[in-house]
Amino acid sequence: MAGVLNIHNFPLLHSVPGSHKTPKKSIPTIRATSETPTSSTSTSTSTSTSFTAPPNFEPPEPKRFGVRPDKVWDIVGASLALIFRLGTGVFVNGYSVSFVSKDAIPPDQYSLEVAGYKVKESSKIGPRPEKPIEIYEFEGCPFCRKVREIVAVLDLDVLFYPCPKNGPNFRPKVAQMGGKQQFPYMVDPNTGTAMYESDDIIKYLVQKYGDGSIPFTLSLGLLTTLTEGFAMIGRMGKGSSYTPSKLPPKPLELWAYEGSPFCKIVREVLVELELPHIVRSCARGSPKRQILFEKVGHFQAPYIEDPNTGVQMFESAEIVEYLKVTYASS
Repeated sequence: MAGVLNIHNFPLLHSVPGSHKTPKKSIPTIRATSETPTSSTSTSTSTSTSFTAPPNFEPPEPKRFGVRPDKVWDIVGASLALIFRLGTGVFVNGYSVSFVSKDAIPPDQYSLEVAGYKVKESSKIGPRPEKPIEIYEFEGCPFCRKVREIVAVLDLDVLFYPCPKNGPNFRPKVAQMGGKQQFPYMVDPNTGTAMYESDDIIKYLVQKYGDGSIPFTLSLGLLTTLTEGFAMIGRMGKGSSYTPSKLPPKPLELWAYEGSPFCKIVREVLVELELPHIVRSCARGSPKRQILFEKVGHFQAPYIEDPNTGVQMFESAEIVEYLKVTYASS
């Protein structure tokens, strides 16, 4: 084995003092979930609408690290976050990497190959929730981004309910559940806990589903919030305002992670179209990279599965086009 690098507590960790008491709120049972065949949360869209793949649709072949020419500046703008946030949301907690010989990792296991060696990655995963955490939020919000980053660090699967400005469905639902339209808003169906405030949500998640420690880059108070805001400068408010759309009966499923600029441009459109979606977090070190590799014979993020049409596809630029053609109101 050559060149071993261990990052056992990446990003640097800061302990959460004491226990965090969270008041439990009564959660209305009427909301879209991955189990329900139709969504009862829509206030503006008929759930009788049928959804099919676009005519003559064929999913593109995955091209690792390929950027379509018309999306270069989108990816560049989304990549600014990596600088301002020092890579937060790129690695799972306790990320460790080593370079091993090609023969050390069998071909049926996911790994990158660099300079004749294979990259072996691992991480420290905490307790797993039985049901996905539910988070109501939108892309162009620094407080929401903080929560999405800890979701990636903890490798959690989350059912996101997008709440763009003027969105007719889930913004009113948050007011109904919590008493005000403030974001992010989290519901944990495993414990019955519901709360506002990004810092409180982060503390809750690391105590319940992590090792109780908050990444250093998420524990700097105002500085964290400022850098979260700077991280979004390159996207100029994308993922903040509602685009009229048709609400599907089932949430889409997105394999992605917060630190990826390719995943970012897909998430922005999901939010603008107000499409509920389950994010299968798969930052570097996530065991779900192997799960997706076994499932489709390849790992690349983003990867989307749409149970409403049967479409499964890689490639961010084509995913964006598919979402707009399928769900934007004509």
